[in-house]
Amino acid sequence: MRSLKTVRRAFLLILIAVGIGVACGSDDVEPGAIHLLEIDGGIGPITERYIDRGINKAEDEGARLIVIQMDTPGGFSSSMREIVQRIEASNVPVVVYVSPYGARAASAGTFITMSAHVAVMAPNTSIGAAAAINADGSDLEGTLGKKIENDAVAFIRGIAELRGRNADWAEEAVREAVAATQTEAVELNVVDFVASDVDEILERIEGTTIELKPGLLVTLNGLPEAERVNTSMTVWERMLEHLANPTLATILISLGMIGLFIELTNPGVVFPGVAGVLAIAIGFLALGVLPVDTIGLVLIGIALLFFALELFVPSGGILAGGGLVALVLGAI
Repeated sequence: MRSLKTVRRAFLLILIAVGIGVACGSDDVEPGAIHLLEIDGGIGPITERYIDRGINKAEDEGARLIVIQMDTPGGFSSSMREIVQRIEASNVPVVVYVSPYGARAASAGTFITMSAHVAVMAPNTSIGAAAAINADGSDLEGTLGKKIENDAVAFIRGIAELRGRNADWAEEAVREAVAATQTEAVELNVVDFVASDVDEILERIEGTTIELKPGLLVTLNGLPEAERVNTSMTVWERMLEHLANPTLATILISLGMIGLFIELTNPGVVFPGVAGVLAIAIGFLALGVLPVDTIGLVLIGIALLFFALELFVPSGGILAGGGLVALVLGAI
């Protein structure tokens, strides 16, 4: 009976959380606004999800322009490719702005910047050094290294050719890890121009015509006076982004294995097993081994399993609590 009450309380908390989320996400935005997004840190599955959500929101609300302000040392190739593909498929023009002063668009950031309809850099910024490396920073060697390098070269050359940028420099950035300052990048036709802030960008591109998609031209008008909408990461996305760290992922998976070992050697303890399963799932998310959506489904499945076990296994609410955590993480 106590287990049933615990499960009911868990579901009640979930319903309250969902209700709050819906209430907080109901703000209306007038069409024609400029949507501002920000990448500050490594490129990973959560960044990919955030950019996809931000572009979807801009499209749904009839935005005039999307500006992604970016400062990144690089990140996962798989996440970078998804972001590039999303920018290229966008129905709203996208500006990638490497900022603030002192920022960089290194490695994966180079691909993302060059994929934008308009690529801009702030003073004292850099772009390049896009050679592929292992997650631990070591070089990729042998046939595998050549395959990955050649694949990356083909991808970045395709991006450069699509946007009319310098494909030869882009290839050098991958093969030789070359980099450029903002001034060099403009001279080399890697980016379009240098700007001190978003206001200057909007003034510079006002009235210009860009190719949104092959054969589809769009003229940018009414930018300086347009409403601006900040699309920030949610609290949950920020939390998951902090968790999505390769070093932390290794620790989480190791702790998860230890937890499962303790549970298997001491049946009925419950907590180490529950914590271990959650730690392993989050660890795989952090490593980028599985897509965010797949991990979400796995976590929801784990939650349902924990709730079911709570009905039959005396755990003092530990299984229900673990299920609640898994369900919330999986749902977001």
